[in-house]
Amino acid sequence: MPLTDAQKDCTVIEASGRCRVTLAGTVAKGDLLGYSTGWKRALATVGGVIHPRLVALEDGLSGAVIEAAQSATLGGNRFSGITLGARVYCAEGTDNGKYTETAPSTTGDIGYPVGNAIDATTIAVAPGFHTVPEIVV
Repeated sequence: MPLTDAQKDCTVIEASGRCRVTLAGTVAKGDLLGYSTGWKRALATVGGVIHPRLVALEDGLSGAVIEAAQSATLGGNRFSGITLGARVYCAEGTDNGKYTETAPSTTGDIGYPVGNAIDATTIAVAPGFHTVPEIVV
């Protein structure tokens, strides 16, 4: 069964490289964040790409200042069905801020992994450490 991301009920197990950011959209704890005229949910889809750079450590609405991190280990009830050791990617389509085990494959999508599965409900991510974006061609 592939990774399912409920985008709620996330537990931050560990986080490093903490910072405060002002949101330009609504986010849930654990969401991948990128910057595009403000900090908002990341997305891998061509034409609307928002490169993942941080992980939200709190829920927040547009205009709120929340804590984020450069890397984190996430679990709780947000994730299920993860394949042990699988690479984790930023989701595409309309799944802003979500994670997937499926590498984006549409030309122009961002296709680099942002982390790895630790077990069936836990992922370790460091989205901003990929310094050269990999674009699917």
